[in-house]
Amino acid sequence: MAAKKILFLTGDFAEDYETMVPFQALQAVGHIVDAVCPDRKAGDRIKTAIHDFEGDQTYTEKPGHQFTLNASFDDADPRQYDALAIAGGRAPEYLRLNPKVIEVVRQFAEAGKPIAAVCHGAQLLAAADVIRGKRISAYPACAPEVKLAGGEYADIPVDAAITDANFVTAPAWPAHPEWLRQFLVLLGTRIEL
Repeated sequence: MAAKKILFLTGDFAEDYETMVPFQALQAVGHIVDAVCPDRKAGDRIKTAIHDFEGDQTYTEKPGHQFTLNASFDDADPRQYDALAIAGGRAPEYLRLNPKVIEVVRQFAEAGKPIAAVCHGAQLLAAADVIRGKRISAYPACAPEVKLAGGEYADIPVDAAITDANFVTAPAWPAHPEWLRQFLVLLGTRIEL
């Protein structure tokens, strides 16, 4: 298997686990992962947030780790990547307001390249208007946005994921094992024991 080159889109207050775990896991299986954030360059650090489910009406938020970007958003050319991964948390809320981010998401979607989004990452997919007719999962609070963008909201367990065409989506970080497994299938990654 040839290593795939993955553009990993994140930003300040992205969910800590949804940033750290996929970034490291995709590298662990041999892929090249460029973590980027608009208006930041390689070596810059972003703040993450830990979102947990503790019985409240929504998730709780605590400060996460500092995450060091290893590539610059302005240098990232979607044509040079095999896939796109989008971290969840609060970052997609403001990233979706950036026209360059929306254009990047659209370029991956129009090229039919694999796109993995977790949690609030669906906000970017909805804002880019690329999910019409697709079954898309997300954190439940994002269900209205998925529906308004013409997608079918997939209300699945928090530890599940769903693939529809080139999209792999999941509600939150407890789905990492299944979300990453399905993304690796789309990438053509084979892991033999």
